[in-house]
Amino acid sequence: MLAPERPHPPLETIRHTAAHLLAHAVKDLYPETLVAIGPATETGFYYDFDRATPFTPDDLAQIERRMKELIEADLPVTRQAISRREALEKFAAMGERYKVEIIESIPPDEEITLYTVGNFTDLCRGPHVAHTAQVGAVKVMSVAGAYWRGDEHNRMLQRIYGTAFPTQAELDAHLTLLEEAAKRDHRKLGTELGLFSIEEDAGGGLVFWHPKGAIIRGIIEDFIRAGLRERGYQPVVTPHIVHEKLYETSGHLENFAHSMFGPIEVESQRFRLKPMNCPGHILIYKSEPHSYRDLPLRYSEFGTVYRFERSGTLHGLTRVRGFTQDDAHLFCTPEQLQGEFEQTLDEALRLMEAFKFNDFEYFLSTREQRGPTDAIAEEAIRKALAGRGLPYELDEGGGAFYGPKLDINLHDALGRRWQLGTVQVDFILPERFGLTYRGSDGADHAPVMIHRALAGSMERFFGVLIEHFGGNFPAWLAPVQAVVVPISEHQLEYAGIVRDALRNRGFRIEVDTSNEKLGYKIRFWKTQKVPYILVVGKTEAAEGTVNVNERGIEEKRTLTIDAFAHELAEAVEERR
Repeated sequence: MLAPERPHPPLETIRHTAAHLLAHAVKDLYPETLVAIGPATETGFYYDFDRATPFTPDDLAQIERRMKELIEADLPVTRQAISRREALEKFAAMGERYKVEIIESIPPDEEITLYTVGNFTDLCRGPHVAHTAQVGAVKVMSVAGAYWRGDEHNRMLQRIYGTAFPTQAELDAHLTLLEEAAKRDHRKLGTELGLFSIEEDAGGGLVFWHPKGAIIRGIIEDFIRAGLRERGYQPVVTPHIVHEKLYETSGHLENFAHSMFGPIEVESQRFRLKPMNCPGHILIYKSEPHSYRDLPLRYSEFGTVYRFERSGTLHGLTRVRGFTQDDAHLFCTPEQLQGEFEQTLDEALRLMEAFKFNDFEYFLSTREQRGPTDAIAEEAIRKALAGRGLPYELDEGGGAFYGPKLDINLHDALGRRWQLGTVQVDFILPERFGLTYRGSDGADHAPVMIHRALAGSMERFFGVLIEHFGGNFPAWLAPVQAVVVPISEHQLEYAGIVRDALRNRGFRIEVDTSNEKLGYKIRFWKTQKVPYILVVGKTEAAEGTVNVNERGIEEKRTLTIDAFAHELAEAVEERR
């Protein structure tokens, strides 16, 4: 009878041990290297090293081979508790000054433990696997620079990244996923498809939208605006720069100054580029008196905001310094809070489903410093989720400084998680700004405020969309819905007739006027991921038809211009 298989250790434990094996391998191969820290991460692990010579691809391959040798040796992993004095003496004797610095920062009442694998001992809380064979399969991925303890004033170290899985099959599946993700990288596709650029001459983290990207962005905005009109939102526009005192009142200067640009001195006064839109919307509310009969009031703005992100954290469209939020703020009575929050949640779900996202996670994020109104706000979020049968996780301390919130994460076509939409309940800012409405009892009351950004930001949402579709935007979103490709210059005139007939019906159509051969033209437009390529030759010109090459379908079809227009209209209408 076969013995039952032993369960694998938790993935985080496997990866934590793999990080130690990485350090072990580096010290075996390059003894002069100093080790810093090496945690497990959501996708693998890393370890930071101080070495005068940069690690090369050949070095990484050699390190990976050594790690696999250590795994195959099935070495025991042992734990030892040690006094602070012994730990300091041990690592000082080894010349490991980063470990000494870590030990010195450990609270006096915290236990200090060491873990040993073979001839390598590291400072660590654990946990780890019992034997190295339990680490399974590893892959050393890359190396990058990283400041010690994330402080740019400290020494730059070399961070080696890797990943580990219990089995080779799981590792292979992960690497295949990474290959597909690389093909879908929005930074790569953004350039290839002419959607956007980030011009370093203008400073990092600032996005330049090219015509094709701006067309898609406009379609997204129009879709969101249509929903806003249906729900009775009123559009507003607020300045990009305002006096600093506005953020003193709101509390953003106290809680958010590290992410703000400025101050900018103007006539001895201090101004800031706005990092969020809510204080501006609050001033609009405050500019005139309100009755309970006026509420709820819903203000919306595609508001561009600016936040300081360090250059090392910038990443394409998903981490930028200037971005536009599909922002809105609702002012309501406490009795209206539940209904307004539920309708806002429905708006978020409608948006995500329209863009073919259908796998979500919900997080109820609470404030670190809870106040008397937090229970009311949290209950409104819970009831909204429960009423729709939506499970959620609790993120304690993840809320905004002014109130708890609902964060909506989605999974894209590759199963990767992205945080986009958020809906927040706020009793604090109306109080800070002295907002009121006249109640039915004739007395003044403070309104409740709901902050909501359904897409999050246009930049991040667009970046996720590119990767979700792999650049293959459906016809209703594609910047060029069809391109007319004449077989020769003799059909250029007819190609123009086809283009104009379709453009007159509101479609986005181009003509390929190049002198290239037909095969080259078709290959090029396929790389541009255009939904339809309409080939026209002598026969099509004589019969008033087009030969339809539809993306992803091998079969070619010949249709009249009217028949193709009807097909394209259906695809757009149904958002197929």
